[in-house]
Amino acid sequence: MFINKFIRLTYNSLGACLMGAPTLGFKSIIDELGGEAAFAYLARAKELASKGINVINFGIGQPDIPTFDHIIKAAKDALDARFTGYTETVGIRELREAISEYINRRYNSDVKPSEIILTPGAKCALFLAIAAYLREGDEIIVPEPTFPAYPEVAKFFGAKPVYVPLKWLGGDGGFTLDLDAIERAMTSRTKMIVINNPHNPTGKLFTKEEIEELMALAKKRGIIVLADEIYDHFVYDEANFKSLLSLPEWRDYVVYVNGFSKTYSMTGWRLGYLIAREDVTSKLSKLAVNVYSCPNSFVQKAAIEAIKGSGESIKRMINLFRERRDFIYARLREVYGFDVWPSKGAFYIFPNISRVLNEARLSVEEFVSHLLMNYGVVVLPGTAFPENAGKEFIRISFAVDLKDIDEGVKRIKECVSDLINKKRLARPI
Repeated sequence: MFINKFIRLTYNSLGACLMGAPTLGFKSIIDELGGEAAFAYLARAKELASKGINVINFGIGQPDIPTFDHIIKAAKDALDARFTGYTETVGIRELREAISEYINRRYNSDVKPSEIILTPGAKCALFLAIAAYLREGDEIIVPEPTFPAYPEVAKFFGAKPVYVPLKWLGGDGGFTLDLDAIERAMTSRTKMIVINNPHNPTGKLFTKEEIEELMALAKKRGIIVLADEIYDHFVYDEANFKSLLSLPEWRDYVVYVNGFSKTYSMTGWRLGYLIAREDVTSKLSKLAVNVYSCPNSFVQKAAIEAIKGSGESIKRMINLFRERRDFIYARLREVYGFDVWPSKGAFYIFPNISRVLNEARLSVEEFVSHLLMNYGVVVLPGTAFPENAGKEFIRISFAVDLKDIDEGVKRIKECVSDLINKKRLARPI
């Protein structure tokens, strides 16, 4: 399988580097961690593009819109002012106040600046959140398919991911949270449940009712909910979106993660944040100072401008992504064997392609590799979002312009037709 081979090669290279240095006592858990497939496919796509091959990349997990100009200007102003030294470990007060005001206004919450920690990217916030609550032997419930960082970080701390599949209803029904299955999966060792809303990779927007029922279950069992709302602006049915920070009891049961990568198209700027009750953030600041000292200084200044001055830019971006969602949904419905539903959030669509896989006698990894090598189209296999719930799905990002969406779906349609008719099974582009 292409992606597994690619990741194995990466790990082999790491091993080769370590061979020249003493390795006694090397932490074996690192060998057991999985990579993130999107980056491996991105590298392969760039390699093909460097050879002059026109590649349509539906694998990307970032907006294709450049960072807004006023944010870039704020960063330049901070650099010109020589704001380039260390800051407070938890982040500058002005930015934490801006985040607090924004969250409270948007979600009718009561978050205090002292309950916020700025981090170098939202993944680092996930790391702090999991470090705070999971010990060796604990269990974390992960609805799957899922963003791979949650289970991998949990494994690093010796905890066990317990995967509970989302229910696939098919057609316009899409996915739903299986709360009964989640409760059945709980044991005395369960310490945390993950909820990513809107959801990567499925594009699911968990409803107000699902969120409230999940919180009721967490309260009943005394379990922390890790709420990752990094895609909170990418919502195409906003009336039904419910942030966990809008619940009055969030301090007792929620540790919250968000960031600037998606909403403000600042993926490479690496700035995220964690929200938890004050006694938790004060303790986590000690871990933070030992791991990364502080977030990037001038990026924090730019982030203040992002929060305060991006309203119209965000609206335009979300309207564009809604148009793309509608377009790609309509086009994918024309592809033989694709069971597709209109995603409600984030910028991913997650079609079920089991009919194609069965008739072509391919695994999803083999299909994805064949599509890339023979037709120049990057999509991600559902199995890149572990463990097993995605084996009949592919993730397609519509953070791509309409012209490329049109061309990419044409190639997918051609690939499926050729596979079903047993043509071009191995001829590379």
